[in-house]
Amino acid sequence: MKKYFLPLFLLLISSTFAQSNVESNNREKFDPNRDPFMDLKNAQVEAKRANKKIMLDVGGEWCIWCHRLDAFIESSEEIKNYLHENFIFVKVNYSEENKNEKFLSRYSKIEGYPHLFVLDSKGKELHSQNTGLLEKEKSYDTDKIMEFLKKWTMKKS
Repeated sequence: MKKYFLPLFLLLISSTFAQSNVESNNREKFDPNRDPFMDLKNAQVEAKRANKKIMLDVGGEWCIWCHRLDAFIESSEEIKNYLHENFIFVKVNYSEENKNEKFLSRYSKIEGYPHLFVLDSKGKELHSQNTGLLEKEKSYDTDKIMEFLKKWTMKKS
């Protein structure tokens, strides 16, 4: 019985590790090879068609708070659904590999990451959001995020 315990234990551990990698790989990543100009152009077409605003999520794979924001959104059906019903979501990489300086130079200065920009369907900046203001302990605050999202989905007369 002892000779079967170690292989069984290792199999259990490796399958658990593999499953956690699969789950974390399901999230859309910040890709230094993506073209944010093209991504924005595509988002503008979809935003006009669907009568939505655009949300740029600027960050990188190196950023723990970027991962926390992704996980927070994925864990809340309310936030995830509201976000996708009202915004076209575009990730923009910022990393040593590719800072996307030319693209980001058209928007307000970023103080920290992740950073969110709300744009109209034409790509004009409406709001620059420091996500540090939406944090709660080592995560994010549902009420603050919903307040932010609702504020920027209200129709202006």
